[in-house]
Amino acid sequence: MKRNTLPITFLILFAVTFLASTAATAQSVDSACSLARAAAKYAFSDGGTIVGIGPRAAVGLFTFDAAGNITGKVTASLGGNVGTTNLSGTYSVSPDCSGVASFSEFDQSGKLILTATVAIVWDNSMQEARFLFTSVTLADGTPLAPVVNGDARKLLP
Repeated sequence: MKRNTLPITFLILFAVTFLASTAATAQSVDSACSLARAAAKYAFSDGGTIVGIGPRAAVGLFTFDAAGNITGKVTASLGGNVGTTNLSGTYSVSPDCSGVASFSEFDQSGKLILTATVAIVWDNSMQEARFLFTSVTLADGTPLAPVVNGDARKLLP
């Protein structure tokens, strides 16, 4: 007795193709960067120079929330003077894992010290980020020339 296997083969081929295409689509959607995937607490360090002022190095913690807000605490050395500030602002994420953050830093009494903008690129499945300061302006409106970049890594929950 001979069976006609063509319909069964066609059905199996169709099912495999369908499952493979939906898995690939789900994977590509899940791999897109987003505010939701960036949301976490991070530890960071940065370093470089503020042209005309001197070297800068900093460490700190910040939190990106899923609504596009950033808050955190920074301890920085600028030209040998060390201080701690609080930061708050906003950030955005593009599907290609690039982004921008704009924030203000305040001293411990709440007085505005500076505003800054950084360009960001996430990698390692959004577990790490690289950033570059693109602008820094003092509270009195004086623009600074930053040559400062850094790295940030998500903290384990």
